[in-house]
Amino acid sequence: MRDRRKMLLAVGTLALLLAGATGGVQAHDIPNDVTVRAFVKPEGDRLRMLVRVPLEAMLDINFPLRGPGYLDIEGAEQLLPDAAMLWLGQEIELYEDGVRLPEPTLSAVRLSLPSNRAFNTYEDALAHVTTGERLPPTTQIIWRQALLDVLLDYDTTSAESAFSIRPGVERLGLRVISVIRFITPAGAERAFELRGDPGVVTLDPRWHQAAWNFVVSGFEHILDGLDHLLFLLCLVIPFRRFWALVPIVTGFTVAHSVTLIASAYDMAPNTLWFPPLVETLIALSIVYMAFENIVAAGSGDATRIRRRWVVAFGFGLVHGFGFSFALRETLQFAGSHLLTSLLSFNVGVELGQLLVIALCVPALELLFRYGVNERMGTILISALVAHTSLHWMAERYETLSQYPLTWAAIASALLDGIIPWLILFMLAAATAWYGFKYWRQPPAEEVAAEQRTG
Repeated sequence: MRDRRKMLLAVGTLALLLAGATGGVQAHDIPNDVTVRAFVKPEGDRLRMLVRVPLEAMLDINFPLRGPGYLDIEGAEQLLPDAAMLWLGQEIELYEDGVRLPEPTLSAVRLSLPSNRAFNTYEDALAHVTTGERLPPTTQIIWRQALLDVLLDYDTTSAESAFSIRPGVERLGLRVISVIRFITPAGAERAFELRGDPGVVTLDPRWHQAAWNFVVSGFEHILDGLDHLLFLLCLVIPFRRFWALVPIVTGFTVAHSVTLIASAYDMAPNTLWFPPLVETLIALSIVYMAFENIVAAGSGDATRIRRRWVVAFGFGLVHGFGFSFALRETLQFAGSHLLTSLLSFNVGVELGQLLVIALCVPALELLFRYGVNERMGTILISALVAHTSLHWMAERYETLSQYPLTWAAIASALLDGIIPWLILFMLAAATAWYGFKYWRQPPAEEVAAEQRTG
């Protein structure tokens, strides 16, 4: 079918070229940046998709020109239906309950000016594409500025089905962004901004779909984040027993959950300097933990690290902001389940942390038993971590120093959300303290063993 359309387009273009003695035909390369705007809405037994794309993204199609590069409106309109089906109808994949829908019907196609704002809402876009006035043949518009508007209709079984999409437009430009808005049967709108080929995207995920996706995302993120892994390593080195690590990891988890959720609900500073500040503080947290390990091992005084859960809680607040930066673009896939998705992401992070701890504890035990002694091993590993983190901190501070940051600016940004921040902090601190009070009690068998030896 595609080959047939390409042949028809070639024949049509040749005919237009021969017919236009004073005109011309443009030839163009793949554009650098392309933004595709689309609405998707189920209505009864059909799924309607409105698409707006730059005309220059219709590759391999030579639209006729007139004068100094103006688009020949009448000649170009003859090529629009096949162009729309070739690059949109056949490339965009829509799924109903996991089954790909058959090729759509091209219900409407038209040219638009770049000044047209019909695609701000679904209703305006639908009215514009189906019943709006067409461009007069005398319209003078440079062909690269023209827009192609298309209405595609897909046959479906129910408007309540679970729909998903693979945009399939990544070949229209070197860098392609697809801005898709899905209108649910209840009228709610789900907005997506997708880059390149994102694969199949669920347009209105069920809660369990969102939960699973974010558990996986959190698990993968903690394993991909080297700075978070080094922080965990510093936590684990002095404590290679499960019960000793529980209050520490719990404090860290509770803290980063608080700031992650706060950021998702726009209670974090929304300034350009905030991300580099957080990244610098994350590196600083690793340096601090590493040096604390070195000092404790060198002096033989473990008093400081016994209260490590407090330090882990404090730095966990900072790491939570770091998680939120990575999660920012992913939250568009949460649908109406924002809180569920955030909690699921934290579950994934926690599972990743447990995996790291499960691997580190026996590895360190073997190293300290058969390699180097515990004191020297702790100092060497912590020194290597500190060296790496100091480089990170210097690089990130250099980025941070490019912003005109003042204490007044920091105070102003933080005070914007001080009341909810205080409430969240008190709840988190109370939870962490309760966890510490509960978990600091050693298991009954250990107490009995100590009593027997005493």
